[in-house]
Amino acid sequence: MKTQQALLLIDLQNDFCPGGALAVEEGDAVIAVANQVAMRFHQRGQPVVATLDWHPHHHGSFASNAGEVPWTMGELDGLPQVWWPDHCVQGSKGAELHPELNRSVLVKQIYKGTDPRTDSYSAFFDNGQRSQTGLDSWLKSQGVTALTVMGLATDYCVKYSVLDALRLGYRVSVVVAGCRGVNLEAGDGERALAEMAASGALLINADGAEGTLR
Repeated sequence: MKTQQALLLIDLQNDFCPGGALAVEEGDAVIAVANQVAMRFHQRGQPVVATLDWHPHHHGSFASNAGEVPWTMGELDGLPQVWWPDHCVQGSKGAELHPELNRSVLVKQIYKGTDPRTDSYSAFFDNGQRSQTGLDSWLKSQGVTALTVMGLATDYCVKYSVLDALRLGYRVSVVVAGCRGVNLEAGDGERALAEMAASGALLINADGAEGTLR
């Protein structure tokens, strides 16, 4: 049976790029890589899917709502939680996909983090694995068995999406040049890539060749 591949672009939104509310260093540098790889998938007739953080304004992970200091750790819904600056609020400019991303090749958008009671790093589940986003069922309906993943940020939404995809039985490749990390602690991004590789993901370059940690 032929392997059906899909490209998964994680949270390429304004708030995660320079000038955004939760800006990742060099976050906008991945957009050109995403466009390059996405066009290759599109030309082969393979689906390109984008995920978006899509938080209500009263989301419990926001430091402002929790009365906590941004970037510190706490607990939300019984789970460890980083208190984030308000970001990717539904309908806001910051929640929009980056303007330089080629949206014409997207066949599906998946919205996550919509439940104010729990955060949702993964493209597949909330952080407590209590509810699904619908991505897995959609991919299966398309016959997808392998995923190429890239986006923002390496050490959070990319990592948890990749680990869940592997647990769900997908073959997963990660485009290293198409990822950047938050790096709350120095080296978090590289450690995340190492964890993904140790769990079975293949680290690749934008041209599909095997890559290295970034």
